[in-house]
Amino acid sequence: MKKKIIILFFYLGIIALSFVSLKPKSINFIIPKGWPKVVYDFSKNTLTEDGVELGRHLFYDPILSRDSTISCASCHLQAVGFTHVDHDLSHGIEDKIGTRNSLALMNLAWSKNFMWDGGVNHLDVQPLAPITSKVEMDESIENIVRKLNSGSKYKSLFKRAFSDSNVTGQKTLLAISQFVLQLNSYNSKYDKYIRKEAGGEFTEQEKNGLRLFRKSCSSCHTEPLFTNNDFMNNGLPLDTILKDFGRYNTTKNSKDSLKFKVPTLRNIEFSYPYMHDGRFKKLFQVLNHYSSDLTKSKTLAKELQVPIALTSNEKVDIVAFLLTLTDKSFLSNPKLSYPKTFFSKATKE
Repeated sequence: MKKKIIILFFYLGIIALSFVSLKPKSINFIIPKGWPKVVYDFSKNTLTEDGVELGRHLFYDPILSRDSTISCASCHLQAVGFTHVDHDLSHGIEDKIGTRNSLALMNLAWSKNFMWDGGVNHLDVQPLAPITSKVEMDESIENIVRKLNSGSKYKSLFKRAFSDSNVTGQKTLLAISQFVLQLNSYNSKYDKYIRKEAGGEFTEQEKNGLRLFRKSCSSCHTEPLFTNNDFMNNGLPLDTILKDFGRYNTTKNSKDSLKFKVPTLRNIEFSYPYMHDGRFKKLFQVLNHYSSDLTKSKTLAKELQVPIALTSNEKVDIVAFLLTLTDKSFLSNPKLSYPKTFFSKATKE
């Protein structure tokens, strides 16, 4: 009898361990010391290792587009801060051209609104905008679900992430969110300087650039995110071809005319071209705009009613500081790159 009880407990232990192994391993989201609280509600989408890997898989797969030629990564390349640099405006299927430059993707858990005009107000549905755009991916979530359900590869990945091999639109979007929520940049030279870590020693030029930045730029590009996540008119003249009125396109409120989302300056060294339409290729062009080329209008940001007075040397110092916002560990993190190994592993199962 005693032997039977021992055997029973042995098998119960094996069963218990099998359930534990089937449960996706959760991931703790890191909030750097001194940073604000996140906006994203993780209680509704718990981060797991397999969920993130599934999202990574989807992010790099052109199957999300109608003709399987465009992936999320086509316009959001890791090496340049998850944006693109080879053209001013984003390109989609059949080489169609969009109306805006892609925003860099990073630190998205702190964002309330997405897109240059804030047309999307939740990260979990943001992918639907490029997916359904006729000039980007030109696909529907229904067709994507059908395609993903048609092969064993994704059914295996969804099984790992959600303990259910059936692909749904909701789970697809949640998985993509889990991956892009990992696109966090907080290990630049600037961050090490703030944390007083090795590798964060600033030159006198960089210190002066930071001082000038805090005096003239930080009201919109607020530390530590280097954006206030607001929408502002930064004095750009209206492009006569695109005629993009920014946030007004979403709200239809005249007070929002020519207002665009304030982008983060993290990894700005590599995320050119700059502005919503990619009109500037160099950081000095951006600084020249704010110091001498502002266009007056009713909605011009109050911070820019008077041009920012900067000498040539001061502009050089500010650029020197902006280069300290480059986070090489983020731009080259293999966990955020194309998942070659995971593709082959999933295919074999």
